[in-house]
Amino acid sequence: MSVWIAIAVTAVGCYLVKYLGLAAPAGVLERPLVKRLAALLPVALLAALTAQQTFSDGSHLMLDAKAAGVAAATVALVLRAPFLLVVGVAVAVTAGVRALGG
Repeated sequence: MSVWIAIAVTAVGCYLVKYLGLAAPAGVLERPLVKRLAALLPVALLAALTAQQTFSDGSHLMLDAKAAGVAAATVALVLRAPFLLVVGVAVAVTAGVRALGG
């Protein structure tokens, strides 16, 4: 039952956050700090989620095949490879490391 309460509270919270964004005055949204925050916050959240999913196993830090895949994707991004190639390289390296027992 507590899971459903958490889901309901999260849904209401998400709705309120979205409503606050729509109800904010245009003058507030045009401020440089707000614009910069809106541009950088999604990137920071995505990076945090990726790091958490890649380098943790519950409450422990770990390095495994996923870390090798992220490292390979990072190299591909530095070399300015197209996005699909970056994903393909990450998948191939992760699968290769797992096949080798890592």
